[in-house]
Amino acid sequence: MKKQLLFVLAMAAGITAAARDFVISTNNTSLMLTATEGEALKVRYYGDKVTMTDFDGTPKWWWDAYPTFGTAYNYPSCLQVSHADGNQTTDLAVVSSTEENTADGKIVRITMKDKIYPLQVVVCYQTHNATDIIETWTEITNQEKKKGIVLNHYDSAFLPIHRGDVWVSHLHGTWADETRVTTEPLNEGGFYVANTDGTRNAHVSHPELMISLDGKPQENSGRVIGAALCWNGNYKMRIETKDLDYHLFFAGIDDFASQYHLDAGKTFDTPKLALTYSQEGLGGVSRNFHKWARNGMICHGDRVRDILLNSWEGVYLDIKEPEMAGMMKDIAALGGELFVMDDGWFGDKYQRNVDNSSLGDWVVDMRKLPHGIEGLLAEAKKAGVKFGIWIEPEMSNTTSELYENHPEWALTAGGRPLQLGRGGTQFVLDLTNPAVQDFVVKIVDDLFGKFPELYYIKWDSNCPLANYGSNYLPKDKQSNLYVDYVKGLDKTLQRIREKYPDKVIQACGSGGGRTNYGAMPYFDEFWVSDNTDALQRVFIQWGTSYFYPAISMAQHVSSSPNHNTGRVIPIKFRFDVASSGRLGMEMQPKEMSPEEYEFSKKAIAEYKKIRNVVQFGNQYRLVSPYDNNKVASLMYVTDQKDRAVFFAYKLQHYKMQRYPLVRLAGLDPDARYTIREINVDKEKNRHPLDGKTVTGRVLMNSGLDLHFNPDEEYASRVLELVKQ
Repeated sequence: MKKQLLFVLAMAAGITAAARDFVISTNNTSLMLTATEGEALKVRYYGDKVTMTDFDGTPKWWWDAYPTFGTAYNYPSCLQVSHADGNQTTDLAVVSSTEENTADGKIVRITMKDKIYPLQVVVCYQTHNATDIIETWTEITNQEKKKGIVLNHYDSAFLPIHRGDVWVSHLHGTWADETRVTTEPLNEGGFYVANTDGTRNAHVSHPELMISLDGKPQENSGRVIGAALCWNGNYKMRIETKDLDYHLFFAGIDDFASQYHLDAGKTFDTPKLALTYSQEGLGGVSRNFHKWARNGMICHGDRVRDILLNSWEGVYLDIKEPEMAGMMKDIAALGGELFVMDDGWFGDKYQRNVDNSSLGDWVVDMRKLPHGIEGLLAEAKKAGVKFGIWIEPEMSNTTSELYENHPEWALTAGGRPLQLGRGGTQFVLDLTNPAVQDFVVKIVDDLFGKFPELYYIKWDSNCPLANYGSNYLPKDKQSNLYVDYVKGLDKTLQRIREKYPDKVIQACGSGGGRTNYGAMPYFDEFWVSDNTDALQRVFIQWGTSYFYPAISMAQHVSSSPNHNTGRVIPIKFRFDVASSGRLGMEMQPKEMSPEEYEFSKKAIAEYKKIRNVVQFGNQYRLVSPYDNNKVASLMYVTDQKDRAVFFAYKLQHYKMQRYPLVRLAGLDPDARYTIREINVDKEKNRHPLDGKTVTGRVLMNSGLDLHFNPDEEYASRVLELVKQ
C-alpha cells in the first residue's frame, strides 16, 4: 500500500511520466494504444493498417482501453470490484508492458495496477497476422495477502466506435431454427445480445456480431468490424450509445448471478474476444474468421472431414445390432467413410428406450448389442468404414444408477426439488467438482482406452443449467457457479484432448446450441441444427457461415418427408444443400428408393472431388436467402483461384418467375474457367454452360443465369469451375 501511495504522490508532484504508443498490427489491420505510466491505458484507433507517423499532427481522442467503475469515468465500464472493506471503486494506472513474438504475430501485455488497492489488471492482445484477427482479454489478479475480492462485472474488452450510419448484424434463433440473421441500425440507447442457458450459449442469441460502419451492411463491400467471444457459457455483448460521438462496445461474461469471488493471490482470466476488420463487407469478416478457425480455433482444421452416416433419424433410440451392421454396409456401399451410432446404445439396470433414463450409466446394453462395441467395430472393419458413438457425459437422469449412487453430483439449490429437463428426468452434473470431472474423463477413457479403433465421438448437451446451486462450491462462492461450471468443462476437455489428440469429436447441444469459439478448440465440428429440412437449412447454414467455416459445419442429407417439417424435397436438392459443408447422411438408407440410392452414390462420389475446395476454400456469399430474391447462392474459391464450387438454390416456386443474374466473386478475372455441373438428375435440367469455358471477368461482372427449370419446385445447381 505504501508503494502505491508514494506512486500517486509522485505523479501529483508533477514528475514526468513515460508514455509509449503501441500500434498492434496484423497484415491488414491495426489497433493503436497509448500507455502512459501513472495513467489508464488508452485506445486511439482500430481499422485499416497504419503506422505511428500516420497520426502525426492529428488531434488525439482518448478512451480508456479498459474502463473501470467508480472514479471520474461516468460512462459504462468493463470492471467493477468490491473490496473487503466495502470500497466499490477501481482506478487503474499503467506500470509496465511486455511484448512476445509468436509463430504468427505477437502478444502484447500491458500491466496496470490500482492506485490504492493491491489489484492488478493485465490487458492482453494477441495478433494473428495471416488472418487479421486480434484477440484481447484481461488477467485480473487479487494481490491481497489474505482478503478476497468480488468481481461484480468483468468484461473481456471494450472498443469505442465513432457514430454515423452504423449497423449491427447478429444471429438469433431457437431450437431447430438457429442462427437467423438480424440486421439493424445502431441508435441512441442500448443494444445487447446475451445468453443465460448456462451450458449452451448459441441457441437463442450467438456470442458473435458484426458492426458495419458505412450504412446497411453489404456482403462484399464496406468497412466492417467482427467480434466473437471465445466462451462456452453465459455472456453479454452490449453497445451503449449515450450523449457522445461514439458507440461504446463491451463484451464478456454475463454478470447475471455471477459475482465472482476471487481469493487472495488468485488470478481470473477473462475469455478472449476475437476482433477483425475488413473493407470487404460481411464476407471479408467471415473469411477472416474462417481462416483463423482452420488455423487452430477448431480442432484439426487442416484435416479433410469424412462423409458419415448418423443413425439418429434412421432408428432413433431403437438401436439393434443387425440394423447397425446393415447401416454400416449401406454407407460403405454409397461411398461413405464413417458410421456413427447415436443415442440408445447404453444402460444396464435401466434400459434406454426413451429419453427419460440411463444417462450416466455408460455401459453397453447387451440386450440390444449382444456382441457389444467389439462386435460393432468388427462389423465396421468388415464394411470398410470407421466407427463412432454418441455420448452425453455432462448430464444424467434421475432414473439411473449414477443418480442412485451419487445424488450429490447433481447441480441443485440446497433443499429444493430438482428442476428436470428432457424426458422429465434430465439434469446437469456438477462439473465444478473435480470428482465429476474425473468421471467424465473416465467415460471417454472407457471408450477410447478399451476400443482404440473407435474413431469418433458425438458429444451432446441437451439440458440447461436449471438448478442453480452446487454441493461442491462453498456457501460464500455459490455465485461462481455459472463460471466455474464452464471452467470445469474446459479442464475436462483439455485432459481428454491431451490424451486423445487424434480422435474426432463433434460438439452438439440440442442441435447448434454449443456453436462457439470457447468450445471449438476441443471439437472438430459441430452439429448445425437438429432441423435437417433442406429448405430451412439454407437459412440456418447461411447465418452460421457468418462466423464458422464449412469444414466445421455438419450438414446431413435426411429422409423425405422430413422428420422435422414434413416437407417433401427431392434427393438432389437435399444433397446440394448438404454438400456446401461437411457432407453426411441422417436416415435409414434402406428406406430410400432405388433411384435415390443410386443418386446418393453418385453425389457422394462427386462430393469427394470437390470437398477440398468446400472445406478449405474462401467462401463468398452471393445472394442472400434473407433478401427475398427467391434464390440463395454461395461459392468457395481456393487461395490459388484455380478451382471454385458454386451453389444455387431455388427457394420459391411460382409460375413465370424471374431470377437475378448471379455475379460470382473471388475468381481471377483474367483466367478462363471450364464449368462442370455436378449432381445432374435429369438431362433436360443440365445448365447450358456445362462443359463450356468462360473468363472469370465475365462470371464476376456480367453474372451467371441460373436457368432453373420453371416447372421444378426445388431446383438447385452445383457447378465446379477449374482454371485452364
